[in-house]
Amino acid sequence: MADQNEGRAFGWEDRIEKESEFILLPPGDYDFTIGGFERGYHNGSDKMPACNKAIIDVRIVDPASGDTVTIKHNLFLHSKSEWKLSEFFISLGLKKPGEPLTMCWNRISGCRGRCKVGNREYNGKDYNEIKKFYDPAEQPTQSGGYKAGTF
Repeated sequence: MADQNEGRAFGWEDRIEKESEFILLPPGDYDFTIGGFERGYHNGSDKMPACNKAIIDVRIVDPASGDTVTIKHNLFLHSKSEWKLSEFFISLGLKKPGEPLTMCWNRISGCRGRCKVGNREYNGKDYNEIKKFYDPAEQPTQSGGYKAGTF
């Protein structure tokens, strides 16, 4: 049985209506849920040497429409961005500040946290971008019983 989220195949003569579902979030702070991740590889650039990368699905509910927005966020597994990896795992409640952690990627799906979202322009189009993952200890209590790492 096919997953409902996969949609359906069209025939050559089928009618189509739906257009882009892209939602540009206003910059600000949002609660998120991790939908999952995939393992990837970064071939290297001027700013980052070649290394493994985690492509994270960060899901945020758009307060205006109630629709879920998924932001693909790359985390580079390199010492130059080790602080970003720590920030990410701390935001999920999986790493304690000041303590080492063996990255536990199999535990992130369904975890919740809070992040800062901004917009960036690329090739003339605006996109959502995660600017920061917040340490839950530094955040005010959220309505609805927000607790990092719970799902």
